[in-house]
Order: sequence, then C-alpha cells, then structure tokens
Amino acid sequence: MTSPLPENSKNVIRPFQYRDLEAIQQLVNSATAANGNSCAINFKNQLRQVRHWYGLLKFLSWFPNPWQYAFGVYVAQQLQQIQGLIKVSPFNNTRSTWQVEQVIVDADTCDHEKPLTKTEIGSRLLRHCFETIWEARTWVLEVNIHDQTRMALYRQNGFCRLAQMTYWELEPSTIQKLASRQPNLPNLLPVSNADAQLLYQLDKDSMPPPVFQVFARQIQDFKTGLFSGLLEQVQQWLNKTEVVSGYVFEPQRKAAIGYFKLQLHREGTQAHQAQMTVHPAYTCLYPELISQMARVAQEFPERPLQLASADYQSEGEDYLEQLGAQRLEHNLLMYRSVWHKVRESKPVSFELSEVLKGLQPVRTPIPSRIVLSPSPLTSMKSHNAPADRSTTSTSSLKKLSQKPNSLSTDTKLPAESPEIPKCRKKYQH
Repeated sequence: MTSPLPENSKNVIRPFQYRDLEAIQQLVNSATAANGNSCAINFKNQLRQVRHWYGLLKFLSWFPNPWQYAFGVYVAQQLQQIQGLIKVSPFNNTRSTWQVEQVIVDADTCDHEKPLTKTEIGSRLLRHCFETIWEARTWVLEVNIHDQTRMALYRQNGFCRLAQMTYWELEPSTIQKLASRQPNLPNLLPVSNADAQLLYQLDKDSMPPPVFQVFARQIQDFKTGLFSGLLEQVQQWLNKTEVVSGYVFEPQRKAAIGYFKLQLHREGTQAHQAQMTVHPAYTCLYPELISQMARVAQEFPERPLQLASADYQSEGEDYLEQLGAQRLEHNLLMYRSVWHKVRESKPVSFELSEVLKGLQPVRTPIPSRIVLSPSPLTSMKSHNAPADRSTTSTSSLKKLSQKPNSLSTDTKLPAESPEIPKCRKKYQH
C-alpha cells in the first residue's frame, strides 16, 4: 500500500474553501469530458448550488444536522495549485459507513522538485480521509468497470469487491406503454415514519448478509425528522423537483414486500430518478411497480426514467432487458474496512534457520568447572540420616516379621478405660 507522503508547505491536504471553487470547477469539467460518468455530472450540478449557498453550508457544517456533511470536499494543494480533490459523505444515519463519491486528480500540474503521480495523489487523499474521519468503520464506493486506473487505485488502498451495479434508462415511449397498463397493487400505501420498521426489514431481506453488514442501516435511516423534512422541502423547491414514494404491504405476513421512490423534475431539464426494492420471494412485483412508477411519471414532462439494479437482483435485471431498457453504466461496488490488513511489501519466508537465529549465542561459550556448594538444608539431612542403610533395612524387616503378641515386657500399655472390661464381660456371657 502506498504510504501518504509527509505534508509540508508544498504538499497540503485541507478542506475546500470558497476561493477553491474555480479550480474545482476546472477539475470537474475535465473529468466530465474525459469520463462522462453520472457521478461527475451530479457533482458538477452541486457546484452551482454551492456557489450560491456557500455561507449557509459553512454555517451548517459547524453543528450536527442533516446537512452537516452535504459538501464534504478535501483538496490536495501543491505550490498553491489544486491538483486533486475527494468528496465523501456519510452512508447511514449512525455514520459508521461512509461513501467516497468522487476522486478527481489533475495530472498536468506537478511538483517539479518531487513529482507525484496520479496514483500517489489519489492515495494521499484517500488516506487523509481514513485518518481524519474517525467515525467511519467501513468505506464504500462505486467505480466503472472500464476505468482500470481508478480501480487499481482503490484496490491498492484496500478496497474489495462487494457487488455489481447496473444503471438503466427507460425511454419516454416505453414509459407511455407501461403507463397504459393498470398495475395490480391492492395494498399500495404511502410511506411514513410509522413504516420504518417494515422498510428496514424489507431492506434487510432484499440483499445478501455481507452487503447488509457493510451498509449497516438501522431503523432510523428510514425515518425523516422534522428538521430533515423541512430541509428536503426547501431543496425540492430550489431544484424544482417532487418526490413520490410508496410500498406494498402483505397483510398475511404483515410485512412490506415492495418499495419505490421517484424523484421527478417539473421543468423537464433532467431525467427522472427512481429507486426500487422488491422482496426476493415476490419477484412478480417488478412489472407492477415499474408500471406504477410509469403512471406517476406520466403526469410530469416526458423525460427518460433512470434506475439502478444490483447483480443479486437478477429477476429485476432480466425484466428491464425484456422492456428494452438501455444500459447507461456498469459499476463495481467496493468496500474497505478499517480492520483491513496491510499487505506486506515482500513475501515472508518462514525458514527454520531464520527462526532459530535469535536463539544462537552471541559469543562462543568458554568451558569452566561448576562447583555446587552444599546448602544448609542438605547438611542437616546428612547429619540426621542413619549411618548404614543396610542395618536399618534389616532391623525394620525383623520388626515386621515378629508377631503382634510378641511384645517386650518393658513396653507399657495405656490404661484401659472402665468401659472396655464391661464390653468383654458382656461378650463372655
């Protein structure tokens, strides 16, 4: 793993400032022209809002609120020039998982005294976020499968494959055909905070356990607070958008088996965005939910409908292919844990000679006579011990061979208690 270079006056990584917006805009424009991915386009649209609301965003970043990390951007500066940037944001409500939204590096400018490659600058930006944001236990990101440079950068910094994401687009003509069909959804209900438990369980059942463990969503992630709802309404008013969501309730199981969320643009300047989650046991809901979203989108200007699917939702991807949806982007979802083991720079060989090297003496040993002085306890035992062991053993054998009645006359027996003669007399009778 590439270790971050020491930061000095020439190489600095810091949060962005207002004076950096012009340089950031140039980096984003070059990245959009080169790659043209959806993340770079969304980032470009966010920069327009940051220019107008920089003071408010700076104020909101000083205390906990839903928009505290709305524009978390760090820049890499060398010789008073911005060479790269990274944008991160919390992925869940507890902020245990964070997302790397964008990493952009400009390879044209470099330090002539100590030139840095794109990989080194990108690694420094990533390592700075890993060390600065102490709340993060897991990091996730998406990278295009054809972008081998970025994929190598993320793998070098400890990211591993988690899933594959495919982004689709439905044409307005296809949306009109789907809207003409009446969906069979008798238990379609609007979403509220009271349904957070149902949506949490649906989210847990719709993905594999490793993905759910990385996302680490809780029930609070599916609730909307008063302040958060107010900010969302303001954001929708500024962006001239409208959000429509609903879920399908199963009365027998008392569980949510399907969910959708639409972000619709009133002016028709951008494509409509959609999210869809279906329980694996109810894959028949894919046509019904897509038809329902098409009927809702028909009330707004005709624009394409974009939505995403994961490789563990194969039924949904098969149905989108049947509809003739166009594949916009194929990304690889990667994750990194803070407990990631650093790869050794050289292979470790466990040879016996190397293991025993520490046990060898430092210098050649010199032979010498060892004199053991007798201890006080040993001398006392030697004085109390019998002189001849053979005599002692013979006398002990003679005593054992004698009968128990053959006692010497000099031996005095203890006086019998008065109860013993009474017992003898009793048994004599």
